[in-house]
Amino acid sequence: MIVSQPTANRENHCVKETAPKGNTKDTMAKKVAVIGAGVSGLVSLKCCVDEGLEPTCFEQTEDIGGLWRFKENVEDGQASIYQSVITNTSKEMSCFSDFPMPEDFPNFLHNSKLLEYFRIFARKFDLLKYIQFQTTVLSVKKHLDFSSSGQWEVVTERNNKKQSAVFDAVMVCSGHHILPHIPLESFPGIERFKGQYLHSRQYKHPEGFEGKHILVIGLGNSASDIAVELSKKAAQVFISTRHGSWVMSRISEDGYPWDMVFHSRFRSMLRNVLPQTIRKWIMEQQMDRWFNHENYGLEPQNKYLMKEPVLNDDLPSRILYGTIKVKPRVKELTETSAIFEDGTVEEEIDVIVFATGYTFSFPFLEDSLVKVEDKMVSLYKYMFPPHLEKSTLACIGLIQPLGSIFPTVELQARWATRVFKGLCTLPSGSTMMADIIKRNEKRIDLFGKSLSQTLQTNYVDYLDELALEIGAKPDLLSLLLKDPKLAVKLYFGPCNSYQYRLIGPGQWKGARSAILTQKQRILKPLKTRAPKASSDFPISFLLKILGLLAIVVAFFFSFNGSNPSA
Repeated sequence: MIVSQPTANRENHCVKETAPKGNTKDTMAKKVAVIGAGVSGLVSLKCCVDEGLEPTCFEQTEDIGGLWRFKENVEDGQASIYQSVITNTSKEMSCFSDFPMPEDFPNFLHNSKLLEYFRIFARKFDLLKYIQFQTTVLSVKKHLDFSSSGQWEVVTERNNKKQSAVFDAVMVCSGHHILPHIPLESFPGIERFKGQYLHSRQYKHPEGFEGKHILVIGLGNSASDIAVELSKKAAQVFISTRHGSWVMSRISEDGYPWDMVFHSRFRSMLRNVLPQTIRKWIMEQQMDRWFNHENYGLEPQNKYLMKEPVLNDDLPSRILYGTIKVKPRVKELTETSAIFEDGTVEEEIDVIVFATGYTFSFPFLEDSLVKVEDKMVSLYKYMFPPHLEKSTLACIGLIQPLGSIFPTVELQARWATRVFKGLCTLPSGSTMMADIIKRNEKRIDLFGKSLSQTLQTNYVDYLDELALEIGAKPDLLSLLLKDPKLAVKLYFGPCNSYQYRLIGPGQWKGARSAILTQKQRILKPLKTRAPKASSDFPISFLLKILGLLAIVVAFFFSFNGSNPSA
């Protein structure tokens, strides 16, 4: 039985695996339904197996990969990406916690390369045998005795045949990039527009857009990628943005990936404790270091918000070339033109691309289970419905962290499976609802109210929060005494997934080594040419020595010149 009563303190919410007494079969959710075989589904399968549970994964398509598997055609009910998609988070910050990516993999991966990693991962841990492909989940309903058993009746369809099975727990891993959000009501005159318009999920590649005048609505990562790619073929591309956005390069200090520098416990601590005015000033200085956003028409309207930045190495250059022009919000559309709120008009618009995000829905779940209201879902820590008698249903991946989604969903799955197994408990429904309300207020304060920020959360804070639930958060003070080298890496270095395999359940012997050797895996794919070592004496070093001598001589003469007895 899954206990859902509050305990005296947070530390008691998890118990050691050797602790359960009596018949352990009564306290374990043996059979788990995993819905979807994308990244969240794959890692959920592994976590189920690690905890001794029996998973069955239902995947609507014929293959794994979910969002990251490119297909030429757009299919209803399935995620869709364009051919050129490259990850915004680096390989060392994106890999699963006990399975580093191969050293020769590039630091930012094309979608095909990331899919290759998922295939290697699935083969390594023998996950494919748990997946039923080309199987659609029609409904997930409480079993008749749910209040006592916590079980679910799952109805699926395959080859036009329906099947029903009972599961002890359900992991919803279907993602939130399926249902496109196209707010046509916000664009008066769209019904008169004679050109073509489409959502970004329908875009695949730039062929067919040659010589056209294209308007991209939105300034997220997809909007920027598509605008940049189209600007190389089109006659002119316009980006329309209501609020602007910070734009970052994937390359950061000394050429290292941006997230290896940005996501550390030390920097996260500073962002949390500094006053808002100072934090805002520091952010502006950092973001404008590459180029002045105001000069390029990109400066965010609400600069103090911690909105997800756009990662694009080419956008500023394309604006500089004039192939992309940044415009304000569209006020009205005519048959062939766009009128903007600043009064300017762009004629002969051929195509409009709505990169306006997604809404999320769960057609196989009753509204009473996971209800989408005001474009958000009320889930405890973005995972658990707070009102269930038994905590045997969890949403995995229904979140948008400021860092990589992959380590995030892995920790979610590790916690969920231990809740299902009875090794971790959740607080009362009222306590969970209070946390949901408080968390949402904090989210709005940090990130704003726009649809794109509905699932936004701080990265390092959330990872540590999940790790604390299962007892996998590293103890920095203890490590400082036992292993100071490692402790310094954990606090000042990148907060990667390996850190959550050092202690607690699922410890991995290779975690420490993976943390200390990550630099060589970053540099391996870069150093494909080894420059010959110069035999000449370094000129820069000589200049430093001469400069130092000049300072010493100048100091000596100034000292003697000011000494009356000299």
